[in-house]
Amino acid sequence: MSRIIATAAITGAYKYVSEAEAKLAATMEAKGGGHRLEFPNTAFYLPLILALTGIKVKTLEEARAPLRIARSLLPPVPTERLWLPYLGDALDAGIATLLAEEVIEALRYANGGPPNGIYLGFTDDAILRTQGIKLVDGRMPGFAACVGAMPTTEEAVRLARELQERSILVFLASHTGGVSMAEQLAEAGVEMSWDTYLVPFGKETSAAVLALNFAARAAMTFGGLVPGDMHKARQILLYNKERVFAFVLALGEVDEEKYATAAGAINFGFPVIADTDIPQILPTGICTYEHVVSNVTHEQLVPKAIEVRGLKLKISKIPIPVSYSAAFEGERVRKEQLHVEFGRQLSPAFEFLRGRELPEVEDGKIEVIGPDLDTAAVGGVMPLGILIDVAGRKLQKDFEPILERQIHRLINGAMGVMHIGQRDMPWIRISQDTFKAGFRLRHFGDILHAKFHEEYPSLVDKVAVIIYSEPEQITRIIEDARQVWDERDARVAGMTDETVDVFYSCTLCQSYAPNHVCVITPERLGLCGATTGWTARRPTRSTRRAPTSRWRRAPA
Repeated sequence: MSRIIATAAITGAYKYVSEAEAKLAATMEAKGGGHRLEFPNTAFYLPLILALTGIKVKTLEEARAPLRIARSLLPPVPTERLWLPYLGDALDAGIATLLAEEVIEALRYANGGPPNGIYLGFTDDAILRTQGIKLVDGRMPGFAACVGAMPTTEEAVRLARELQERSILVFLASHTGGVSMAEQLAEAGVEMSWDTYLVPFGKETSAAVLALNFAARAAMTFGGLVPGDMHKARQILLYNKERVFAFVLALGEVDEEKYATAAGAINFGFPVIADTDIPQILPTGICTYEHVVSNVTHEQLVPKAIEVRGLKLKISKIPIPVSYSAAFEGERVRKEQLHVEFGRQLSPAFEFLRGRELPEVEDGKIEVIGPDLDTAAVGGVMPLGILIDVAGRKLQKDFEPILERQIHRLINGAMGVMHIGQRDMPWIRISQDTFKAGFRLRHFGDILHAKFHEEYPSLVDKVAVIIYSEPEQITRIIEDARQVWDERDARVAGMTDETVDVFYSCTLCQSYAPNHVCVITPERLGLCGATTGWTARRPTRSTRRAPTSRWRRAPA
C-alpha cells in the first residue's frame, strides 16, 4: 500500500470525523440530545453503523457512541511517503470515514429534510427489497458507485448508457470541480430514477455512504446476517465481497475525502477504478482481485471494472437474426435448401480456440476479414476460419481443447445452420432462409461470445472472435494451429489407465436412459463417444463430477 494513499485516506478520515462531531454538537445544542436521528422508512436505524458496530442509534445523543468508535479507529497520520506492505491503517481510516459520513448524512434529515432537486437521498427499505431481489436472482449483476464527474456531458451520458446496457445499477455521488455526474446527466435530459438504474444520492462525497449502507442492508436482509460484534460485522463485509458485485468508479481528481471514502469501500471488497493517475494497489487480499487500478481510459472504464470485480454478465438474447435453441442442434440443411457451405474438403476451413492473457483480449470484439456471405453464389462454397481468443483469471491451458470441442454444439444451435466436425475438418452449411433473414459471418462470433460467457462464466472472462474468409490467411493459421493440436494429442496419448488413479462417470444419456452411467477412463470412452478421459478431467456442460463418481483401480 502506498504511503501516499494512506496519508490521503487517513487525513480525509480525520476531516470527516471532525466534521461529524462538530455538526452533531451544533444540532444537539439547537434541538437537544433527545431529538430523533433517523433515516426515513427503515427498520435498520442508521444501517451502516448498525452493521459495523451493532449500535442502534435513535437519537442525537446516541450518535456520539459510533463517533467515539470512529475517533478511536483513526491511526496517526504518516509523516513519510514510503511503501507499506499492508492495508490496515488505511482500512481502519475507511471504516472511521463511513461511520462519520453516515452521521453527517442522517443529520441532513434532522436539520431540514432530504436533498432537493435531482438528488434522491436515502433509499428506504421498500425500494431496497424491490431492487435488492434483482441482485439476488441475477437480473442486476452488480452496482457501480460513480464518484465525481466526467470531463464532458457527452462522456457522462456514454458511461451511464454503457452501464445501463449491462443492467448494472448506478449510484451517483460527489463532484469534480463543483460539477456532479448527476448534473451532467440532467443537463442532457437523461431520466434518473430507480426504474432507469440511475440513482443520484447527493452532490457531496459523503453521500456515497448511502450506496454502502444499501449494501450493508442487502447483507442483513437477503443474507440473513444479524449485526452485533466485530465478528458479525466481518460476516457482513465478506457477504458483500462474495455476493454483491459492486465497484467504485473514481472520476476526475481524487481528493483526501474521496481517498478516505474509497478506503471504506475497499473494506467491503469493492475495488476502485480511477481515470486519473493515482497510486495503484494491485496485490489481492481484501478485494477479490486488485484493490485500486488507475489511469484507465474512459473507453475502458466499464470493461476494466467488470474484469477487476470478477462480475459475470448474462446475455439474455443472442444478437442474431434467427432463432437459437438446442432444438436446432440436430437440424440438417439439405442441398435444395443450401445457400453456402464451408469445409468438407471443398474449401479450406478451421476452428481454433486459444487461451490468452487478459490484457490481450478485448471482450466482445468480433472481426470479419475477407468477403461476407453476400458474395457467395447460391449453393456455392466459401473458405472459412474461426479463430477464438479467450481469457480468464481461472483459465488453464488444459481447458482450451475442452472449450474448443464446444464450438460444434454452440454453432449448431442457430436455426438454419448445420455444423459437423472440428479443428481443420469442419463442415458448415447455411440455409437460404437463414441468409435471407440477415445471418452473416459475424453472427458466428456473436453466438460464440454469448454462449461461452453464458455456459462457462467461472472460466471465461473475455471472448474475442476473428472470422476469416480469405484462403491465404486461413491456410497460414491452419499450419500454426496444427502444431498446437499435435501437442494436445501428444498429451492425451500419454495418458493410460495405469497412469491415473481417478476415473470419472458420465450421465449425459440419463435423460432417456435414467439408470445408465458410463465409467470414463483414459483408455475407455463413454459408449456414445461424447466424453473422453481427457475431457472428463474438467467439468463441462456434458460431463459432471459427482462425489460418488471416483473409482480407484484395484491392485493387480
